[in-house]
Amino acid sequence: MALKITDDCINCDVCEPVCPNQAIFQGIEIYQIHPSRCTECVGHFDQPQCVEVCPVHCIPLDLEHPETPEQLQEKYRRLTEEKTV
Repeated sequence: MALKITDDCINCDVCEPVCPNQAIFQGIEIYQIHPSRCTECVGHFDQPQCVEVCPVHCIPLDLEHPETPEQLQEKYRRLTEEKTV
């Protein structure tokens, strides 16, 4: 499942640089996550890095984008292949 950033975001800028998939970007008011790029850090880390560094704990699972662990692994594979091309 992708993650999402809630309105509790304080724009502290710590989540965006730790995302290995460049899924996090500055939105109009708060940071946002591209669901098509978010793998919950599957393939990179044991835990989502944005969740680990967020001081206000505003990055839950995005229930609108359900994915199995296998789907997240496949997304990771596709994203890493894009980087090598």
